[in-house]
Amino acid sequence: MATTGKKKTDRTRAEGFTVPGFRAAGISCGIKKGRARDLALIVSDAPAAVAGVFTTNRVQAAPVVFDRRRVRKGASRGVVINSGNANACTGKAGYRATGATAAAVEAALGLRSGEMLVCSTGVIGVPLPVEKIERSAQRLAASLSPDGFLHAAEAMMTTDAFPKTAVARARIGGRTVTVGGVAKGAGMIRPDMATMLAFLVTDAAVAAPALGRALAGAVDLSFNSIAVDNDSSTNDTVLAFANGVSGGRAIRPGSADFRRFAGLLADVSTRLAHMIVRDGEGATRFIEIRVAGAASDGEARRGAMTVATSMLVKTAFCGADPNWGRIMAAIGRAGIKVNPDRVDMSLNGVKVVRKGVDTGREREAARAIRVPDIRVEVNLGLGRGSATVWTSDLTCEYVRINSEYRT
Repeated sequence: MATTGKKKTDRTRAEGFTVPGFRAAGISCGIKKGRARDLALIVSDAPAAVAGVFTTNRVQAAPVVFDRRRVRKGASRGVVINSGNANACTGKAGYRATGATAAAVEAALGLRSGEMLVCSTGVIGVPLPVEKIERSAQRLAASLSPDGFLHAAEAMMTTDAFPKTAVARARIGGRTVTVGGVAKGAGMIRPDMATMLAFLVTDAAVAAPALGRALAGAVDLSFNSIAVDNDSSTNDTVLAFANGVSGGRAIRPGSADFRRFAGLLADVSTRLAHMIVRDGEGATRFIEIRVAGAASDGEARRGAMTVATSMLVKTAFCGADPNWGRIMAAIGRAGIKVNPDRVDMSLNGVKVVRKGVDTGREREAARAIRVPDIRVEVNLGLGRGSATVWTSDLTCEYVRINSEYRT
């Protein structure tokens, strides 16, 4: 996980992968200082179905507006991504720059107009130097490779400490189906969605409506179940592309094939989401919060997310302080049904609360949570609702990183 001090790319966390019929690349085009990769490309060699989930922030970057319109067609050949500049709050010029980015890459690939999507991430309010992207489009296209996803993941990074990739395979539709994914994100992580970009590619044969349904479910279980802080971005985007080159039968909603495919998509998404939390800016601990015994799953989720975003809870875990009262207080203000006399709570398996009362095991709990991974279990004793979310601790390094972001 991320540690305090100067961040370094940790390649041990990233796995190279290939997905039949897809290529990727990541190069430097000069948006970032130095020679860091800052321009990525993911392309399907065959026409692909596409689905997307986007930020709910009402201030939306030009690429989000652009992609929403193109994704409605249900077909795309891929996405070009730049880092170092969000192209958000840049007016009509920003939207034109997004269109110019797509056009330059479409021309370099020999595609028709309208086939590429665009994503950006970085500083808000700064005009996108689109001419740098246009000059690099041919070189970017020439760099495409079936095993280029790690370079693409690196080119998407901003404050990330390491590139994030994941892959999974399963027998679906009579053939082996592959789902691969890359993501970026470390700070401004709070649903809906977290501040992040993620791109999922598969050789499964699945039409856009079914792909959209599977993607929405996967995002709910993964990227919408994490929190590093309390901010969401102008650029959050998850895109899924399915080109069908596996040759399997079409995956239809309601079928066993669909359930297996949705599970595969959720697995890759959840692994990427966990990497985002582990890379939380300045984070030293990965915290799983499970609330059970709630009146409904929705109430359990609200309770768990309130705990996950509590600054007092997060700072307590930074210091390995088993201050369960902060967790109890967060549950109490979550706007859900709670009877404190029924609440049980454990920290890494050590029961610290039974029926709303301290168990006297504070020292044991303090020892149990002096580790990188912490599991918080809260049972409200009211019903069958449950939910799990993931968060990180809050450290002084988070303040340093975000106080120096532009300077």
